[in-house]
Amino acid sequence: MKYPESESSTLEWKGSFPEKEQIIKTVIGFCNRFGGKLVIGVANNGEIIGIQESFAEEQMEHLDKMIYESSAPPIIPLVHTQRIGDKVILLIEVSAGMNKPYYIKSLGMEKGVFVRLGRSTMKANADMIEELKWSSRGLHFDLSSLYHSTAEDLDMDAIKDFFSLRKGKKASSVDAILIAFNVIHEEHKSKYLTVTGALLFGKQPEKHLPEAFIICSRFSGISGRTAIASQDCTGTLFEQFEMAFTFILKHLHHSFVIRGKKREEKLEIPEVAIREALLNAIVHRNYHIQAPIKIAIYDNRIEIFSPGDFPGPINSSNLLSGLTYIRNPGISKIFRQAKYIEKLGSGFHNLFHSYENWGLKTPEIIEGENYIKCILPREKLKPLHESDGGTEEEKILTLFNQIEELTISDIITALGMARATAGRRLNRLVKAGKLKKIGSGKATNYKKA
Repeated sequence: MKYPESESSTLEWKGSFPEKEQIIKTVIGFCNRFGGKLVIGVANNGEIIGIQESFAEEQMEHLDKMIYESSAPPIIPLVHTQRIGDKVILLIEVSAGMNKPYYIKSLGMEKGVFVRLGRSTMKANADMIEELKWSSRGLHFDLSSLYHSTAEDLDMDAIKDFFSLRKGKKASSVDAILIAFNVIHEEHKSKYLTVTGALLFGKQPEKHLPEAFIICSRFSGISGRTAIASQDCTGTLFEQFEMAFTFILKHLHHSFVIRGKKREEKLEIPEVAIREALLNAIVHRNYHIQAPIKIAIYDNRIEIFSPGDFPGPINSSNLLSGLTYIRNPGISKIFRQAKYIEKLGSGFHNLFHSYENWGLKTPEIIEGENYIKCILPREKLKPLHESDGGTEEEKILTLFNQIEELTISDIITALGMARATAGRRLNRLVKAGKLKKIGSGKATNYKKA
């Protein structure tokens, strides 16, 4: 018989009784995140194997005391047994803690803080510990004040552009609106930018948050770190989004179909999926972590790395449930007002269903150690074979019926042709005026003339 729930950030199975330290780490990990349940008597495959009832009763007598005495601040768990069929399992349940960070008393806060990331319990680093302190106080980093800034650091033209989207909504003053939207904070008659204000409307966001930008790279092949093209996307978050979005589209394949009298362009993967993945990375990333968002484009996929973990008890099994947990309420509110976001909780739904509707391989969302990675599979060129007939040059030209713009790597992959041979054939086609060469070096592309 299988246990009815799957392992996640809030549930862990153990087939046998774990060591004392492992229990403490897991319980602390749950308390530092969203609460959770440690179930003893369930194998790694989810099969209920149970434990001896007498042993379970014996452990219940001291487990809560052991956890209470080993943790700081003290944790009081709910320890109980449950009978499923003829098997007995032991459950240790805790709620999300209100006094984070929790840690193993004997190790101290520096070494003894643990958190749940996906289905794993991991030691927290300094950034995680700092964020736990913020969440314990009910604070959000994007709403915090930058006391080395002034209201003069705001780009008022960008502010006016934003307000133009809010026709019919008036406030008593510009300052009142800026305060209401958490763009500035007034304290002792002085005005300071918030993190939200600097990132969305600052004249120089990088002056206040130098690591809050996006690195885009196009790599050769499907692995390795040989970059064909790269770009640092800086400026406001709106500017970063537009720059990164343009970079991604530029390095994907485009095909064309004729519908009636119109020539329609089609991207190799759904544009809405790219948009939603990128917006999710920007709006929900952890800006307290001093690291950029990274976008890596390979021949077979796009990877988007966003600093931080899920802001709520979300995992790969409930991404489509519509659950919404907001890490950055100020940033999220302004992105909604600016019409970048339609509905809260619709992002992953739109992403996955757009791929499903196109009949493409399902995207992946992976929670790592202090990062979220979104993998968008790319559509491959349909390879041509000997049976398709034609000379090598004719086969190369045929590939451009599928995709408008190709690299030499695309042609090598599709035709199984040696690089030197492909290079000679392409040069001949360019000289004959059948193909046009765009760019130079590693960034060279080809298209029909």
